[in-house]
Amino acid sequence: MLVNATNVECWRYIPYGGIFFLTMNEQIRTKLISRANRAAGQANAVQKMIQEDRYCVEVLNQIAAARSALDALGVELLTAHIDSCVAGQGTETQHKCAESLTHDELLTEVRTVLKRFLK
Repeated sequence: MLVNATNVECWRYIPYGGIFFLTMNEQIRTKLISRANRAAGQANAVQKMIQEDRYCVEVLNQIAAARSALDALGVELLTAHIDSCVAGQGTETQHKCAESLTHDELLTEVRTVLKRFLK
C-alpha cells in the first residue's frame, strides 16, 4: 500500500486515528511516507502469513512488528505536528488547517490525539 498525501482535503477536525498534513516539510513527508510504507508492508506480511498457515507465534511476532512500525509513524507525525502547528503557530510552518485555531484549541487537539494514540 503506497501512501500519497496529494488530493487530500484539509481536515478541520482530527479524524479518529490521525491527523492529515498537506504542507509539511518535504524531508518530513518523505520520512513519514517511508514509515507508512514499512507499516503497510508489515501488515501485508501478516495477511500472507495467515494465508500460508504459518505458526501462530510467527504471526504474532509479525503483528508486533506491524504495531511497532505504526507506533513509530505516529510518534514521527505527532512530533511534526507539535513542531509545525503548535509550537510554530503563526509562522510559515503552520498548516493552513491550524491557522484558525487558538493556542488552547491546538493544545486540546494534541491532548485528544494523545489519548487516542496511547490507548
